[in-house]
Amino acid sequence: QVQLVESGGGLVQPGGSLRLSCAASGSIFSIDAMGWYRQAPGKQRELVATISSGGITNYADSVKGRFTISRDNAKNTVYLQMNSLKPEDTAVYYCNARVRPRGVGPIYFPFWGQGTQVTVSS
Repeated sequence: QVQLVESGGGLVQPGGSLRLSCAASGSIFSIDAMGWYRQAPGKQRELVATISSGGITNYADSVKGRFTISRDNAKNTVYLQMNSLKPEDTAVYYCNARVRPRGVGPIYFPFWGQGTQVTVSS
């Protein structure tokens, strides 16, 4: 089994910062891309940022220049540094990873974390 556990969400004022972490654990052979998605009330889940195993990053236009995604491959952990937060960033943030489990052939499966709430409000 593979588990993704997020941490770091909370309440922050507009203009503030938060850092999210997501650690993957379990029967992992390797991890390909990792990323963050978010879902606001009444809206569909949307991509925030992704990072490949080699460190290539991709961001949604709405967060470019404010958010930074990074990863520590030795710890199977992905981070999201969020600066200059806006009320419209309020959402549940989900971690995603494409994982090749141990004992399985060269096939990667998507796994999701349970989500962490980020609320930006004064």
